Amino acid sequence: MRRSMLGRLAVAACSLSLLAAFAPAASADADARTGHGRSLKRVGYFTQWGVYGRDFQVQDLDTSGTAAKLTHINYAFGNVSPDGKCFTGNVPGEADAWADYVRPLAASDSVDGVADDWQQPVAGNFNQLRELKAKYPHLKVLISLGGWSWSTHFSDAALTPASRKAFVASCIDLYLKGNLPQDGSRGGPGSAAGIFDGIDLDWEWPGSEGDTDTKFRPEDKRNFTALVGEFRSQLDAYGRTQQRRYELSAFVPTAPAKIDAGFEVRRIMRDLDFVTLQGYDFHVSGEKTTAQQSALYARGDFSVDGTVDAWLRRGAPAHKLVMGMPFYGQGWTGVSGGGDGMGQPATGPAPATWAAGYEDYKALKKLAEGGTYQVHRDRRGGHAWLFDGTTLWTYDDPQVLRTKSAYIREHGLGGAMFWSLDADTADGELITAVDRGLRGR
Repeated sequence: MRRSMLGRLAVAACSLSLLAAFAPAASADADARTGHGRSLKRVGYFTQWGVYGRDFQVQDLDTSGTAAKLTHINYAFGNVSPDGKCFTGNVPGEADAWADYVRPLAASDSVDGVADDWQQPVAGNFNQLRELKAKYPHLKVLISLGGWSWSTHFSDAALTPASRKAFVASCIDLYLKGNLPQDGSRGGPGSAAGIFDGIDLDWEWPGSEGDTDTKFRPEDKRNFTALVGEFRSQLDAYGRTQQRRYELSAFVPTAPAKIDAGFEVRRIMRDLDFVTLQGYDFHVSGEKTTAQQSALYARGDFSVDGTVDAWLRRGAPAHKLVMGMPFYGQGWTGVSGGGDGMGQPATGPAPATWAAGYEDYKALKKLAEGGTYQVHRDRRGGHAWLFDGTTLWTYDDPQVLRTKSAYIREHGLGGAMFWSLDADTADGELITAVDRGLRGR
């Protein structure tokens, strides 16, 4: 997962009332169930920064029809401070309280059609998420902590029993109890209570290398298990006071070496409601040769099927595995060697709208329809790419996503996750393809 759009390689239940409070919520949509009566998750990441350049607002999840098809929204991201606490504020590159809960939205950009005023304690994305949940009561919103750029201090926060306890308590206080820092008329005690329904851990990566400034230690593996346990314990304790259950998930890697370095799979899966599997960035535009970034199958290479198998073999239950799907592509330019461009040398990342080598699906769709690029498919591998003779983009289109959705149903997995919702078309073409696929339509 990302904090920014920059690519990176990721080689990749005591009474009946209490029992009822802690029972998983039923799906609002019976059609989203498999023949075994198990609800399939649709987890989409909403990026904090997408409200700026992309002008992608929470309201767009409503108007596109996306919100009706999601079960979870992961809000990306919450950061961890050098002293190992969840925090927010207006710190360039580190926290953006303006986007989160300070920024007023006009009526035209608001889910409920009412403009924000300066007297309300919460505005911005947080208030819009609250309004979206009021309109779609089935939706759960999780705060996702970390990401590629903001995993810097996870290892320190998880290092000792005391640091873990303080870290978890700070996250629950900030996001679940909703005690936001005062920013003018915004924030204050309990101001954001009820917006978030749980926590998603996006530590990239315990026990192995991540971003350049991200600390990692050999003991991260056992400390991550302990951290997950601490989150589960404190979430359950707080949930009892609210007569509800808070969810806990994690984003986890593809590469077996990273799994083995950082994750005691059987132990963490007992405390996690589900994990979202990295199903993309198997190869990225910073490499010298073009390659698939999200194939369903790939002999001798990273793949979705290989990732699923790696987690199953280490003891993860299939119904807790949620397949990650990219709503973007990786691209190269200066591709030589002829043919369809796949597996050929390239001079560098392809020019793109936001960051070289990284492009939203909605832009790639236009390339595919423009007549210059040809769509190529590896039907056995379950992936697609665009090539114009010089520039190649590897991406997932609706046809690929329908195949992956069928795989989820056939293998009894927990559902699908999408990075990120702002890269889909205005009418939600990709989420619609996955939704129909998960329904078996």
